[in-house]
Amino acid sequence: MHQEETAPHAPFYAARQAIRRHATGGNVLIFATVMALVIANIPAINGYYFNFWEQEMRLQLGDFNLFSHAGHPMTVLEFINDALMAIFFFSIGLEIKREVLVGELSSFKQALLPIMGAIGGMLVPVGIYYLLSAGTPYSGGAAIPMATDIAFSLGVLAMLGSRVPLSLKIFLTTLAVVDDIGGIIVIATCYSTHIEFMLLIYAVVLLGVLMLGSAMHIKSQIFYLGIGGVVWFLFLNSGVHPTIAGVLVAFCVPASPVLPTRNYIKTIRRSIAHFKQEDDERLGADRNILSKEQMNWLKEIESASDKVISPLQELEDNLHPVVNNFIVPLFAFANAGILLLGLDPASVVEGISLAIICGLFIGKFLGILLFSWLTVKLHLAPMPQHANWKMMASVAMLGGIGFTVSLFIATLTFSGSDTASIDMLNHAKLGIVAGSLLSGIVGFFMLKHTLPKHGELPDEGADAENESEHNAGCACCAAADKND
Repeated sequence: MHQEETAPHAPFYAARQAIRRHATGGNVLIFATVMALVIANIPAINGYYFNFWEQEMRLQLGDFNLFSHAGHPMTVLEFINDALMAIFFFSIGLEIKREVLVGELSSFKQALLPIMGAIGGMLVPVGIYYLLSAGTPYSGGAAIPMATDIAFSLGVLAMLGSRVPLSLKIFLTTLAVVDDIGGIIVIATCYSTHIEFMLLIYAVVLLGVLMLGSAMHIKSQIFYLGIGGVVWFLFLNSGVHPTIAGVLVAFCVPASPVLPTRNYIKTIRRSIAHFKQEDDERLGADRNILSKEQMNWLKEIESASDKVISPLQELEDNLHPVVNNFIVPLFAFANAGILLLGLDPASVVEGISLAIICGLFIGKFLGILLFSWLTVKLHLAPMPQHANWKMMASVAMLGGIGFTVSLFIATLTFSGSDTASIDMLNHAKLGIVAGSLLSGIVGFFMLKHTLPKHGELPDEGADAENESEHNAGCACCAAADKND
């Protein structure tokens, strides 16, 4: 009975941990973005800022430079965008695989609402951008406003604390993950240059080796990371964007643990049994070092604990702090620096800036809300627990915070060194920052006025026990809405 009562809390605990990590990363990301904008507009130091990113990167052995693209050394900015961001997309690939296997995407009915919201949140912004950019030199940037930044958006939700239902946080997280899948598909299909097929064939062969290793239950992280690094280099020089290598390698990392959970429990029970209950008081008062036997028993538990976590989950957990607190903020710091001095304020509400702002602020809101509403009204999926349409509208507005992946796609779209490309990229960045800021502020105040004013919401973990009954039909969802 005790086991039945505690089991439903496990997935919600995991969800809370993931959301907390993303929200904390959002704070670092905001700081890095503000610093980039400030430093880029201080005349005494902005020259150093812009010149630093153009310095060459080398990791060389003889004539071979690992950080080279088409025979030319990568700049610091290219290293961040093509190498470090490959690690970012590797972590996204791990997250996607976990979500599909055991997370919110593992159940089609459970995942359908955020999936449909994400589809609407991609299609409508692209459509609005096309309408505003048809026949212009920047019409190729339609994919820029289709992304939702998970760190920024969850950072805003975190500011409202326990007033936000966990189900809404999970909805927004899952929606952002599906958005990332859409972004990955766009990068893979639309931003490949001249293809070197032999290098691509070598990469595919190595991906086959990784898949074979997974099938043979090879659990060594060095095996997947080492071969994955070679795959990245081959993609980098093949013409296919190297960040795609990060996603594909992540899909090859095994999700099953080295030690089955049943054997792990047996190992713990066997080792703990050596510590007798009557010795508890003596052990508590005794500050002497452990005996050799005690060390061995505890080492058995430690070794088993390491082996019961799958390589996929361990890599994802280890990469989260690096990605959220270093790679993504560094990417923002390098790419969000916009020279505002001498910029005509009117340019913010015209051209590519206006198209991106409308795509993010209006398109994401309408797309997410409309497709979610249709999904619920057609009885395809239920509403998130403890939520109503005012809350859903507020979360849809937060979906317009499209920062990291939007910036990334903008840098790929306008990657030329000519004046026109640089000008369009700067105005695209301006539109991304303005649209994301507008969506975040409006979404925050919408949520602040629609969420319960006092007290905490009911425990979602306890409500999970009745989840199957809740999902049986939308009649109960409608009743819950009225009660809320």
